[in-house]
Amino acid sequence: MNLFTLTAAEVKKIRRSFILPLLFVPLVILWIPNIINADMSLTPVMAGITPGNNFFIQSFMGFAWFIFPASIIVCTVLLQQLEQKNKGLLKMLALPISPRLLCLAKFLVLVLLALVQAAAMTGLYFLCARIASSYVNADLTAQTGMVLKVSGTLFLSSLPMMSLYWLMSVCLTTPVFSIGLGLATMVSSVLLLNTKIWFLYPPCYPFYVVTSNYMKLSTNPDSTIDLVPWIPAAAAISILCLLIACLAFGHGERK
Repeated sequence: MNLFTLTAAEVKKIRRSFILPLLFVPLVILWIPNIINADMSLTPVMAGITPGNNFFIQSFMGFAWFIFPASIIVCTVLLQQLEQKNKGLLKMLALPISPRLLCLAKFLVLVLLALVQAAAMTGLYFLCARIASSYVNADLTAQTGMVLKVSGTLFLSSLPMMSLYWLMSVCLTTPVFSIGLGLATMVSSVLLLNTKIWFLYPPCYPFYVVTSNYMKLSTNPDSTIDLVPWIPAAAAISILCLLIACLAFGHGERK
């Protein structure tokens, strides 16, 4: 079986699980208070920010810092737990399938789930921006191009974070430990974002993208995101995490 076939088989497995509903429930919880408190966006905390941009950026800050990483952590654990039922992983490893390919296939499913949630977040933004605009009698809709750009960049920047959380779920077979450690990395991401070595800490990346755009819209319209040393470090971390995860995947079951 090739990687595409394995990935398709893994996608079929999640249709019988609660993973997909869990991606949408946090988004509803996020947007309801944002709409109720939409009038707060009329008075931006930084000069130069329009109400529409303020509503957009503030909403995506909460998503990038907490909702998105937490959802990825939960998804990694649930994807791993799917194979623990009825010794599913043992049965898969008994087949003529490369454990490394199976690990990559599961990681691609995680990436797909993250893409679905990011797309749902973007779609809900346009819907909720219209509702909030009617609620406060003011235009709270940001430019479509900017919204799509920030959303796409946020998703791409989260790939190293996904590889790190996937490695943690593979190496830490106890779900409580994996979730606990993942949540701990989320809390410290804001602190490390303000240090000079933030680019070595993947959980910082999505929040960095959103906050950088916030600063660009307010104090420095000509500012750009520094790609060096960020991109080389992110690529190296992603490859290293996936390599170790592939080598460790199913190690305990193969003994």
